[in-house]
Amino acid sequence: MDILNIESGLPSTASFNLNYDQQHMRYLLNLTEQSEANHRPLFAEFTDRDMVFWYLYHSKQLFSNRGRSNRSTLKYKAEIEQFLNYLLLYSEEIGIDISEVKEGSLFKSLQPRHIRRYQEWLATNSPYVKKKKEKKEAGYSIATLERKTTILKSFFKQLFDCRYISEPLHEGFKSVSVTSNDRPNRDMGPTEVVELLRYFEQNNNPIMFTLILVLVTTGMRNEELCTLKVEHIRKDTIKGGYSLDVLGKGAKWRRIPLKEKVVDSIKEFRNIRGLAPLEKAVKDSPLFTTKTGNPYSPSYLDQVFKREFSKIESDRTITPHIFRHAFAIISHINGADLYKIMKSLGHEKIETTIIYMEKVLETDQNAIHDWNSQNFGGFI
Repeated sequence: MDILNIESGLPSTASFNLNYDQQHMRYLLNLTEQSEANHRPLFAEFTDRDMVFWYLYHSKQLFSNRGRSNRSTLKYKAEIEQFLNYLLLYSEEIGIDISEVKEGSLFKSLQPRHIRRYQEWLATNSPYVKKKKEKKEAGYSIATLERKTTILKSFFKQLFDCRYISEPLHEGFKSVSVTSNDRPNRDMGPTEVVELLRYFEQNNNPIMFTLILVLVTTGMRNEELCTLKVEHIRKDTIKGGYSLDVLGKGAKWRRIPLKEKVVDSIKEFRNIRGLAPLEKAVKDSPLFTTKTGNPYSPSYLDQVFKREFSKIESDRTITPHIFRHAFAIISHINGADLYKIMKSLGHEKIETTIIYMEKVLETDQNAIHDWNSQNFGGFI
């Protein structure tokens, strides 16, 4: 089936707006309640657009701010938008051989083979991959393909579980196995971190110095640092010193102790930016701001790091997230156990923490460390 036939049969799917709309969410909630009251399937009156909306914005939490973060929602939205746009624009190239559009719905008309074909096309022949091939560069990384697959698989599984679709489309995806070698190199130890801190200290850049020092000594995520407010830094009335209350993924708070020199750097940062001292600042004002006085956004902080590190000769891309990995590695080197590192980072599963340290742990656990040089003639 060509693109014109698909679009003409899908009034509920083609080019619809997925931006959040509170009024529309209330309308959808009313629809589900009416269906429940009439003993009908909850999503009987939903369109494809409604199902995407529900997946992206409906929270099962009593307080909506405790669900998926805005940044994660935007990533999920982008992946679903790309899927829809590509299926409509490149349906023939992908092999979307739909013989009948069911109930004006693309999702209800698809079958697992279409999902498999899309996944294979995305990895080997999509516009991004073609452009990369022209430059003789690699296409999507394995880690990126895994992320894209995970999001779409989760979406279609929800459609199937709630009986909006009858075909198990999520089963059409092939598994994407990511090894440690497929992930970008985010390993950084104390020697390299110290070199970077000295560089920015010697080049009179206390802003970058502080941002790096805070990130590496707290293990915070980029987004967590950007949302910090003055009220989140607290004096420890029991043990002395300061700590940070950080809002992490899943709207879960954790308290992070701050070393004295880190607090001093934060105070210097605020002084340089012309911000009020911590004791006199408005409690709900940003802890860190740009030179214009606005809080950092995660994307802007990424840009700042990209700009500053482009001035340094390096064969790697250094982002704020690398210092989260550095926190894990440096903590391990200093004797912290995996569970303590996991809790400090705010990870739900220890497997995630192990991914951060996979290469370091592999080296540490090599049998060569048990060799005795005296048993090898002194050659080691």
